[in-house]
Amino acid sequence: MKTKVLIVDDSALIRSVMKEIIGSQPDMEVVGVAPDPIVARELIKQTNPDVLTLDVEMPKMDGLDFLEKLMRLRPMPVVMVSSLTERGSEITMRALELGAVDFVTKPKISIQSGMREYTDLIADKIRAAAKARIRARTVASGAAPGGALPALRNPLTSSEKLIIIGASTGGTEAIREFLMQMPSDCPGILIAQHMPEGFTSSFARRLDSLCKISVREAAGAERILPGHAYIAPGHSHLLLARSGANYVTRVEQTDPVNRHRPSVDVLFRSAALSAGKNAVGVILTGMGKDGAAGMLEMKAAGAYNFAQDEASCVVFGMPREAIALGAAHEVGALTALPGMVLNYLATQGSRALRV
Repeated sequence: MKTKVLIVDDSALIRSVMKEIIGSQPDMEVVGVAPDPIVARELIKQTNPDVLTLDVEMPKMDGLDFLEKLMRLRPMPVVMVSSLTERGSEITMRALELGAVDFVTKPKISIQSGMREYTDLIADKIRAAAKARIRARTVASGAAPGGALPALRNPLTSSEKLIIIGASTGGTEAIREFLMQMPSDCPGILIAQHMPEGFTSSFARRLDSLCKISVREAAGAERILPGHAYIAPGHSHLLLARSGANYVTRVEQTDPVNRHRPSVDVLFRSAALSAGKNAVGVILTGMGKDGAAGMLEMKAAGAYNFAQDEASCVVFGMPREAIALGAAHEVGALTALPGMVLNYLATQGSRALRV
């Protein structure tokens, strides 16, 4: 059975391009196109689509207002179509908080040579969205349940250990929920989230405003400090490296790995090489298998690893692959993972002090 897609965009040109791209996929069909949310509302009733692509900035009704009402009254998988602007990225971050599964940037119509790659990207996003677990939004997103967890109260734990996180589809919200429970003295955190250039800086700023810890987009050559999280920039791989006795960030614009840059496998493998048993790996919701092999290398190097469980994932792809390889020591729900990680770290710190 084909995935039914409804396209909502105020640009006739974008609607035409999206219709051609989606209609060219053998497992998808476009059941309607709408220039605004008012028309879209009626088409949803008529066509009952499996996935909606939604422009973030539209006339008559703001895309965010429409999304908020949609996720409250008729939850369904939504892929946002965003402009490559600072305003577009900020709106997109809010859309993901409201329940959108993922987003793509608007196609560069004039550059035909890259359309094949763009077509594959949109198709992959829609396939992932069609498999996503969608939950009705009954309260405004913002605060993590219970707030930040208690401080570790063990300088040894926070200065020597590192938390290494990888995620993809659904990962922006999963990372937000995880980081909002981190106490201000938690170990340094490195994050690879599949996200294009121009959006990771907005993502980092949003998290920094919500969390007790400091969150920034990694620039490279930064000393990794407790109470700080470093997010891979959308244009580069993020790696962990050593400089003398210190851990530092490194960013590289080498070729994509598993079709991604940043790649979770690249980050995890660097953690295996540079941190070994001092690393704690966390793999969250996401489509595909990026990170599974790297997490197994972390385990072989002495790291302790956690994977998000199927029930709490938007898409149970990356965690499933890591679990299948035997790379994860423990599996838990998203709400429980921060506590599980901190409990493990506290236990390790106690052991170190006894030794």
